Order: sequence, then structure tokens, then C-alpha cells
Amino acid sequence: MHRYELTDDQWTRISTFFPNNGRRGGQWKDHRTAVNGVLWILSSGAAWRDLPTRYGHFQTVHRRFLNWRRDGTWERVLAALRMEANAKGLIDWEQWNADSTSIRATRHAAGARKKGDRNRRSRRTTHWA
Repeated sequence: MHRYELTDDQWTRISTFFPNNGRRGGQWKDHRTAVNGVLWILSSGAAWRDLPTRYGHFQTVHRRFLNWRRDGTWERVLAALRMEANAKGLIDWEQWNADSTSIRATRHAAGARKKGDRNRRSRRTTHWA
């Protein structure tokens, strides 16, 4: 088992939400491998092209991710996990958190003047703090 991959218990809890094979035409390969690939991408922050080959071709994993997003699969998985956590008393609905992290931008990100701006000062009079 690699980092970011689902355990057998975790996969058992969500596997029923993903589409089954059985229709005519090409058949899906293992969804668990694709889900693990999606989790690897989302957790690592890497580009899709950098997906390790053990998860399959990056375009296949990306296509499944998009399909599952469009058809609501991810929403159903999250809703079920949320209900399960709530039933176990793991969610405190009275507590709300907001991320108040702030990152100071460089002085150059303060807003560039647009070309042709009549109110801009000349470069000689600009003073940086």
C-alpha cells in the first residue's frame, strides 16, 4: 500500500457508489486504482501528467475524475461519509471554522498601473516603502 491510497475497509465503504460494468462495449478497469490515482493527485498537488504509472494512464484517471464529478458520484460519496460520521457523533454542528491565514503579497503585487493611465506618477517620484 502506498501513501494516499485507500485501505480495504475504506474502499468497501465507498465502492458501491461507483458505476458497475456490464453494459455493452468496453468495460471499466478497477475503479479503486483510479480513485487512488485521484487521491494521489489531489493530495500531492502534482500535475495530472506526473501521475505514477501504477494508477494507470493519467488521461484515463482524469477522465474518470471528471465523469464522476459531473454525474455527482463524489457528492454522493461525501454525503454518505458525512452521514456515517454524524451517526457516530464525530461531527460537531455547533462549531464552525474559517481559515484566517493571510499571506503578504510582495510590494509588486499591489496593483500595477495600466498603460495609458493619466493619473500615474512618473517613475522618478515613486517611492517604495
